Amino acid sequence: MAAEFGSGRFFAIPVNDPDSSYQYPEQVRIELEQEDCSSYERAAEFLNFNGNDLVCMQHEYGIFGGIAGSHILTLLRKLKMPLVTTLHTVLLDPDSNQRAVLDEISHLSDRLIVMSEHAASLLRDVYSVSDEKIDVIPHGVPDLPFMDPNYFKDLFGTQGKSVLLTFGLLSPNKGIENVICALPAILTKHPDLVYIVSGATHPHIRRREGERYREELQALAAKCGVSSHVIFNNRFVSNEEMIEHVGAADIYITPYRHEAQVVSGTLAIALGAGKAIISTPYWHAKEILADKRGVLVPFDDPDSIATAAIKLLDNDVERHAMRKRAYIHSRNTTWQKTAQAYMASFQRARVERMLRPRAALQDIFAPKSTDTLPVLNTSHLSSMTDDTGMLQHAIFSLPNSLEGYTTDDNARALVVTTLLAASSVPQNHQPAALSHRYLAFLWFAFHEKAGRFRNFLGYDRRWQEEIGSEDSHGRALWALGTVLGHSQDTGLRGAAGRLFEAALPATMTFSSPRAWAFSVLGMQAYLDWFPGDRVIQNARNLLANRLLDIYERSRSETWRWFESSLSYSNARLSQALLIAGWRSNNRRMIEVGYESLQWLTRIQHPQGDDLFVPIGSRGFFAQDGEKARFDQQPVEACATISACLQAFRLTREKHWLDEAWCAFRWFLGENDLQVPLYDAVTGGCRDGLHPDRVNENQGAESTLSFLMSLLEMRSIEIAPTENMNPEMSVSL
Repeated sequence: MAAEFGSGRFFAIPVNDPDSSYQYPEQVRIELEQEDCSSYERAAEFLNFNGNDLVCMQHEYGIFGGIAGSHILTLLRKLKMPLVTTLHTVLLDPDSNQRAVLDEISHLSDRLIVMSEHAASLLRDVYSVSDEKIDVIPHGVPDLPFMDPNYFKDLFGTQGKSVLLTFGLLSPNKGIENVICALPAILTKHPDLVYIVSGATHPHIRRREGERYREELQALAAKCGVSSHVIFNNRFVSNEEMIEHVGAADIYITPYRHEAQVVSGTLAIALGAGKAIISTPYWHAKEILADKRGVLVPFDDPDSIATAAIKLLDNDVERHAMRKRAYIHSRNTTWQKTAQAYMASFQRARVERMLRPRAALQDIFAPKSTDTLPVLNTSHLSSMTDDTGMLQHAIFSLPNSLEGYTTDDNARALVVTTLLAASSVPQNHQPAALSHRYLAFLWFAFHEKAGRFRNFLGYDRRWQEEIGSEDSHGRALWALGTVLGHSQDTGLRGAAGRLFEAALPATMTFSSPRAWAFSVLGMQAYLDWFPGDRVIQNARNLLANRLLDIYERSRSETWRWFESSLSYSNARLSQALLIAGWRSNNRRMIEVGYESLQWLTRIQHPQGDDLFVPIGSRGFFAQDGEKARFDQQPVEACATISACLQAFRLTREKHWLDEAWCAFRWFLGENDLQVPLYDAVTGGCRDGLHPDRVNENQGAESTLSFLMSLLEMRSIEIAPTENMNPEMSVSL
């Protein structure tokens, strides 16, 4: 895969045998200690922490520690990203522990890869795995030329001789003793024959028994009088050496003693090299050697091995025809094509996770408190604010100075601190000083000659543009109106009022519906304090009527929205019409506000349940397209909460309050991944929900969206339904 798609995209995590260490190549990042369960936990944390896209596990019972290799489950249960598992063994009759481990691996894996159709049938029939979850990708092989074995024989001193070969890790179930017992009969017909047994003893066998099996084979060869015809190559071989060993063989033999083997990598490689093959009929061999691509002989039957070998060595035409059939069949399993098949499986896993997201097991069972409002904590707000204003981004919870500041975020911050100062919520920081900082930023951002706000400011206090977006201008006007409508600070109100007047004219020229909506929210907050200002009333009504007009032109029976797509801060459009319609006694505006908000909230419950799923920013939702489920953004939850609470204040209908709570619980962990975005320790909010994890960076937009939502929810909690006065509602 590294060769096909770039080495920088992959790294490996190996498992170390007890009391062993290895010199690994640079592709290895961390290591698992086989019997140390804590190392599996740390590896899961490492994988999640580094934001990897996908994990592919190679599973074999003997690799991982614990009963039946159960330690690996400790890692898998904690993974946030998709998991694709390659099963090297699928047992027909597993014991209870083996069955439990494979059942859980199957459940936790997004896709399962097996290397034979027989293994796939076992997964379906024995383990009840859905066929849709299984990918059959044959064992990969080197892309070798079809060559004469004599080309390699001089490397082993076997030139002019017939060569039989078995290679791979040695263990008693390999059945090599049956080939040695067959040699006397073969040698009577082909005295210039050598049998090469290439490979080290399996480390697990060597740890338990040392080299006993190899020594028994050597003693057997001596007993049969064939020691001079058997070469034991007792070591691991490199890929290049393996190609040479296989290349030198006239016949490759896999004399395994049991049928329950769903894959043999060595057999696949021999097939890919175009070898004549003799094998016992274990599951993989029966499948891969069908259609005369090899010869099958009974288990533990040296006479049959001898007969088959003599027949192939006697008949060059038949042997070479078999070689050609094997070679042609293997062309679809070269490493390049195997890598492409794996990548296709990985891509399917990613797409399926986006369509059907799920939480890691540890998140599903993690304790959550989603029915009570958390204590308001402005520590992260203060941490993200310096002498200039609020920084835009964070690296986890650390302010990221390199990304600078935005008018968008400082406007949001001014709204939050203004409402916080006006509330009765217990505070652990003084919001007044912060409000002054954010308002000063807006003054600095305003380009007086252009009558517009700039948006992006570098950490060096240099503006990145002459004029910012219409939306950032609308947010700034919203913040200034909020100060005028809710602050008791005379100096703050005076500065905000002058800037409000200077910034107002530009809003009449805007074409962005969201800029209109933000401006309407700011104008109405202003009018809450100065209700008789006809100029602002007319400006509010003009922008609100523009929203109404585009809704009437865009609306259909199946699409109740202002535009041909849903993108970001969607509910603010409905909220702006509700507020403007209520204050101007425009019944149609109110109707459209309700109708569009009801449709939007229904769209944000794709399963029809209580789970809030905002429109994802990775593609949004075009009228005739697919709705993006990810990346889910806190600003969407905030907008929905504000709009639904506004509808609740006007109607007293409980379902609007329920919708607001549903969106607020999204912050607390009732979401696709069952992971809280709000960090109660720092007071920050994580930047979004991806298909497999949260974005751990606690940026300004996300943190302010949570704080704004919490303040709104607390305003409802402090003012019970029966005592509510619409005139006292907070327009967020």
